[in-house]
Amino acid sequence: MIRLCIIALLLLFIGQTMYGQVWQAKWIAAVDGKDTVNAWFAFRKDIEIANVPKAAVAKIAVDSKYWLWVNGEMVVFEGGLKRGPNPYDTYYDEVDIAPYLQKGRNTVAVKLWFFGKDGFSHKNSGQAGLLFDCVAEGVSLVSDSSWRAEPLRTYQTAPPPLPNYRLPESSIGYDARLEQADWKDPNQMEEMPNAIEIGSAGILPWNKLVRRPIPLWKDFGLKNYVGNLKTYQQRGDTILCQLPYNAQFTPYLRVKARAGQKIVMMTDNYVHYNGSDDNIRAEYITKEGVQEYESLGWLNGHWMYYIIPEGVEVLDLKYRETGYDTEFAGSFSSSDDFLNKLWEKARRTLYITMRDTYMDCPDRERAQWTGDAVLEAEEAFYALDTASHALARKWLYELIGWQREDSSLYAPVPAGNWDKELPDQVLASIGYYGIWTYYLHTGDLQALEDLYPAIQRYLALWEKEESGLVKIREGGWLWGDWGDNKDMLPIFNLWYYLALKGSQLMAGELGLQEDEAKHAQAMRLFAHSFNQRFWNGKAYRDPQYTGKTDDRVHALAVVSGVADSSKSPAIMDVFATEEHASPYMEKYVYEAMYQMGFPEEANVRHEKRFSMMVNNEYFSTLFEGWGIGGEGFGGGTVNHAWSGGGLTILSSYLCGIRPLEPGYKTFLVAPQLGAITQASAAVASVRGMIKASFNRNQDTLNMELTVPEGATAILQLPAGKHREVIVNGNQHDFDRHPQIHLPHGNWFVKSITD
Repeated sequence: MIRLCIIALLLLFIGQTMYGQVWQAKWIAAVDGKDTVNAWFAFRKDIEIANVPKAAVAKIAVDSKYWLWVNGEMVVFEGGLKRGPNPYDTYYDEVDIAPYLQKGRNTVAVKLWFFGKDGFSHKNSGQAGLLFDCVAEGVSLVSDSSWRAEPLRTYQTAPPPLPNYRLPESSIGYDARLEQADWKDPNQMEEMPNAIEIGSAGILPWNKLVRRPIPLWKDFGLKNYVGNLKTYQQRGDTILCQLPYNAQFTPYLRVKARAGQKIVMMTDNYVHYNGSDDNIRAEYITKEGVQEYESLGWLNGHWMYYIIPEGVEVLDLKYRETGYDTEFAGSFSSSDDFLNKLWEKARRTLYITMRDTYMDCPDRERAQWTGDAVLEAEEAFYALDTASHALARKWLYELIGWQREDSSLYAPVPAGNWDKELPDQVLASIGYYGIWTYYLHTGDLQALEDLYPAIQRYLALWEKEESGLVKIREGGWLWGDWGDNKDMLPIFNLWYYLALKGSQLMAGELGLQEDEAKHAQAMRLFAHSFNQRFWNGKAYRDPQYTGKTDDRVHALAVVSGVADSSKSPAIMDVFATEEHASPYMEKYVYEAMYQMGFPEEANVRHEKRFSMMVNNEYFSTLFEGWGIGGEGFGGGTVNHAWSGGGLTILSSYLCGIRPLEPGYKTFLVAPQLGAITQASAAVASVRGMIKASFNRNQDTLNMELTVPEGATAILQLPAGKHREVIVNGNQHDFDRHPQIHLPHGNWFVKSITD
């Protein structure tokens, strides 16, 4: 017993002194609060300050979300991250509130939303609470029993249908007839009960506090829908408001009504395109007179539906878009309108699947399926600025943070009601396309150091044959991909090889020479055995497999390097006749065709497969499957960023911009234009903006390239005979130096071919 007490005190001390600081605040709650599903609470603290400090960083932890006001001004719109970094701990935010403080009396107000249930993206702690710790020069603002707290009984749960079990969020109901006085208003001193202290930082059930690793959301402010009230569509009792694109947003209304009338708010994604399961909507019960309300649980869609009962006068309808704080810094354009539209839709789909984590979709699940995150992270490297890198890092650390005692990994995480391993998606994440690609784009060596040991423990779980090939690991869900004709044994083996390849490269970077040599030897044996067992002279097939030849297998064989160039003609025959890959796996088919040197054929296939969703004028996003609803997969959501892998290929292969050394110290520019006459791309790398443009006119190819400081570009001209190459006005000896090394600066290159 004494030993257990000592351990408990030690854990508490560690929790209170994380990051070299002592937490002075206490976890607090409302005295008459209940830790029920979808519970809301108000917290307030009034404090006198003699002088405003230059900085006053508040550390704020909750389960699950909060909104912060200082002196009546909104400071944070939806703070907090879904739990957790691992199955036990909780994230906290850091917010500098100094710009909002004033000399004299100050009022800090916090609205807290406690989900109160598990989901595919959240681990419920089981207890609502607030921890607010701000200690600065002349300021000691820490949560304790001197704060005021009470439940917000205006907030309720909208009646059934309830959101499906994957979502920890509830459909929010709000009864304005039950509103208390404005407890946020500094000029009002409403009597609120004192809060109760639950305990110190580090205690159960929130455990260790981990600093939020991604930015607070970008708040675009309240905006009008497309058009205005006079031009909104109305169908019976429903007003239809159009958004400019599929967005994460909170709906707002201002109405004049008598008390007790119910307004329902939902999007077209709830009504029509819900991925076959009930998602989230909002309801509002009016009070008497003129009133305004913003439902704080974010929705998504292209159209907002307000169902307005008779007698309610609508004065204004708006929306507030929020989202991950990153800029659309990357770009792509070409002489092909389809490819341009594909790239733009892919970026929009990517952005709407970024928030607390990378999500598969923003409506049905909001879950970090790790195979999806592999594609999303790589798209972000080309489409967004470097602020997006933090979300990829968070994904990788969470995947490993949730590793079980038996060393298995699973996804989605964080999660409270899912624990099934998808071995193929895990392998993709810990291998070449996951952590290694992250490292190439970021140069984040610390991530390799931190995560490599756990990755090796997971790889050790795979049962090997003497040949070096592995047996299928069923895990919790033997998936492989959506669709039919999945040749599972070679699919799983190739994902394993790509994981080995990632580990071999990581070991080299970490100076682990024995590991590097061991992985390299395993890869050589594997490649030989794989080709010997599965290549039949015309295609890769498991001898025991009876379905149609699987294009997925051939894509993975090429991009992994297991298939040598002698097999390219036969593999191209497979790609010309077999189309079984889902949009998720089609990215690797597209990439394989470019790697083999068939850009024109690659673009033709990609347009054939994606034309229905790319050319759809209604949707600004790409679908989960090849169609909508029953024609899709897994319920058929209309916003799945795993379908946007073409964005990566257009930037990295058509325009050819790819990092060769970590952090873009050296990068490749190897355009493959095919039938394209003009193309350009910009990439916001960690070393600065990279820009490349290409214009072809008969026998002349003109190229412009911007290389950021600290980087070197290697320009590799397209295949063909280059009779004359001119670099910034000077002749270049292309025969002796076919790769053109370009340091920092702006470069103009002209190639004249025969």
